[in-house]
Amino acid sequence: MSEVRSVAQRGDLFDQRVREHWTGQLGRRLDVLVAGCAHDEPLAPERVETRCTGVDEDHPAIRRVLDERADLVAWSLGDLRGVPLPPRSYDLIQLSFLLERVRHAELVLDRLLQALRPGGLVLLRMRDRGSAYGLLDRLTPGWLRRALWRAVTRPGTPGPLPAVYEPLTSADGMHTFCLSRGLMIIDEERRTSGPARSGRLGRAAIAAVSRLTSGRYPAGHDEITMVIRKPQHHFARVL
Repeated sequence: MSEVRSVAQRGDLFDQRVREHWTGQLGRRLDVLVAGCAHDEPLAPERVETRCTGVDEDHPAIRRVLDERADLVAWSLGDLRGVPLPPRSYDLIQLSFLLERVRHAELVLDRLLQALRPGGLVLLRMRDRGSAYGLLDRLTPGWLRRALWRAVTRPGTPGPLPAVYEPLTSADGMHTFCLSRGLMIIDEERRTSGPARSGRLGRAAIAAVSRLTSGRYPAGHDEITMVIRKPQHHFARVL
């Protein structure tokens, strides 16, 4: 698989793509669907007007975060296979660390894409099931994850949230999905941002997993970041 290389700077990839999209829309307000509300990362490029609506699974840790978020005009929690999403209503979908923690991830993503307008962008961040962090996260028993959560994460990090990691939550899985739906990946990066990396215990465990798997599950990254475009034309296989 050839790697898609971003032409944007590492730190402002999403801001740059949002600004370009806003310019293409002649400066009108952008409607944003925030799918994955556990991470307080509002899109706020300077001088770009956005209106953000949230959607996520119904989980106590997510409810606590939503009570403190002020950037969402409305939000819904529940089974993402059935949460009401008006078709073709959003210019952008900010998809933050959601797919790796939900079941039926392809079906959920298909439903989210139905709510995206033609030519719209998906700003995707997800944990990579093919990384050492992803393998460790999905193999650690729930009781142990709960017991160690505060020791291996920064204070205030919501969780622990479910660790499902279906095949979609990998670079190969996402490339295959996009190819089958006629979607274009215009940027792709791999980053290190996993919550366990804030403590020595987490870093040591991740390094051990990488060594034990002879590097098949690398420790050098845990996050995949992508910008995905939904095509404009009517003859593509668009949801």
